[in-house]
Amino acid sequence: MTKHTRRKLLGLFVATLFVALCWFTPIHQLASIPQELRILQGTSTALDFGIPSFATVITSQPEVVSLGGSPASQVAAHLKQPLKLDSGKTGTADLQVKLFGMIPVKSVHVNVVPDLKVIPGGQSIGVKLKSSGIMVVGYNLVRTGGNSVSPAEQAQVKVGDIITAIDGRKVASVEQAAEWINKAGKAQRPLEFTIKRAKEQLKLKVKPIYDNDGETYRIGLYIRDSAAGVGTLTFFQPEQKVFGALGHVITDVDTGQPIGVGEGQVVHSRVTSIDKGESGTPGEKRGIFIDEERVLGSITRNSDFGIFGKMESLPDNAKVKKAMPVALAEQVHEGKATILTVVNGQAVEEFEIKIVNVMRQKYPATKSMVIKITDPRLLAKTGGIIQGMSGSPILQDGKVVGAVTHVFVNDPTQGYGVFIEWMLNEAGVKTKTAAAS
Repeated sequence: MTKHTRRKLLGLFVATLFVALCWFTPIHQLASIPQELRILQGTSTALDFGIPSFATVITSQPEVVSLGGSPASQVAAHLKQPLKLDSGKTGTADLQVKLFGMIPVKSVHVNVVPDLKVIPGGQSIGVKLKSSGIMVVGYNLVRTGGNSVSPAEQAQVKVGDIITAIDGRKVASVEQAAEWINKAGKAQRPLEFTIKRAKEQLKLKVKPIYDNDGETYRIGLYIRDSAAGVGTLTFFQPEQKVFGALGHVITDVDTGQPIGVGEGQVVHSRVTSIDKGESGTPGEKRGIFIDEERVLGSITRNSDFGIFGKMESLPDNAKVKKAMPVALAEQVHEGKATILTVVNGQAVEEFEIKIVNVMRQKYPATKSMVIKITDPRLLAKTGGIIQGMSGSPILQDGKVVGAVTHVFVNDPTQGYGVFIEWMLNEAGVKTKTAAAS
C-alpha cells in the first residue's frame, strides 16, 4: 500500500467518523440545545443534554441558575434524565458541559428575566382616538368665479399628510383649522402649514380662496382629526396600571396611514350583532359605545402592535380576574389553545383554537403565529375570525401567549396572532435582558 493510498484511507475514515458522530443521538441532541436560553424568574425548565453520566454541568452563577435543586455550582448529568434548571435572582449565568470534568463540549448562556403577570382581557371596548394634528384625506375643489381649483393641491399638499401647525400654532381640530383658514382668507394672506409626511417635516404656503357655494374661504382639502371604533382589550397589568388592545395599528380609513396619538380614550362597548365571515368576505362585530362618561383608560401609543396606555382598574365583565403568567416568545408552541372574546353583549367567553404554526422571532414582528378557530360554537356564530376580534388574548398552558391580529380573507377560520411579549414591550413593560446584580 502506497503512502498516498494510506492518506486517502485515513481521510475517508476520519470523514466517516465525523459523520457518524454527528448522527450519534447524544451528540445530535447536545447540538440541538440553544446557545442562549431565557427563563422567567422563579420558574424552572429542563434541558436534556443527552450525555453520559460521566459528564458534568457547571453554572457560573448558582444564585441566578441552580442545577437540579443543588446549591453546588456543578452537578453530574444523567444519560436518560433531563437536568432541571431553577432560576433565582434576575441576571445571567453561563452553563458549561464538560466530559470527564475536563473537556468542554457545550456552552449555554442563560438569562433570567423578571417574572411578569397580566390579567387577560377579552372585553369589547370602544376606542376614541384624536390625532396629533389634522389628517389630509382628500381634495375638494373650490368653485370661485368660473373655475374650480384646490389651492392646497396646487401648493403640493398631499393626501396622507398630517398638518401639525398653521402659522406656527399647533392645530388640534378641524373646526380650529377652518376658523384660521377663513380669517386668513378675509385678510387676503397665505397660511404656512407645518406638515408631517412620513419621516419628513415640511413647510408649505397655501392661500385660501373664496368658495361661492359655501360662502366662506377654503383651501380645497378634506381633513379629519379623529377616529373611533370597537375592538378587544388584550391585557391589563395591575401593578403598572397599563393596558394593551387590538394587536395592530389604527389607520385612517381613507388614507391607510397610521394615526398619531394626540389624545385618546377607551370606554365600555357592547356587541349588538355579528356579520358572519365567509371566504373572500371578512365578517365583523357590530357594537355601540355605552357608559361613555366612565372612561376606562387613556391611549398614549398607537403602534403596529396595537394601542397602549394607562388604565386604573380592570374593566367590568372580566372572565379572568386574577393575573396570569405570560409566555416568552420561545415558549409558545403548536397545539391547543383558547381565546377570550365577546360575541354577544358584554359577556366574555372562552373558545378553543389551535396554534398551527409558530414563527421563531428574535425581534418584534406583528405576525408571530398562525391560528385556527376550532370551537364549533364560535364557528357557528362568526364563521371564524372577524373584524373587531383583533386583540382577543390567546391562552396556552395556563399562560397568556399572544393576541389575535388578522384574518385570512380566503379562509376566515384562520388568521395571525402576535406574541404577548411584543405587545408588552410596546406598552413599556419589558421582559428583556435583566442586568446582573
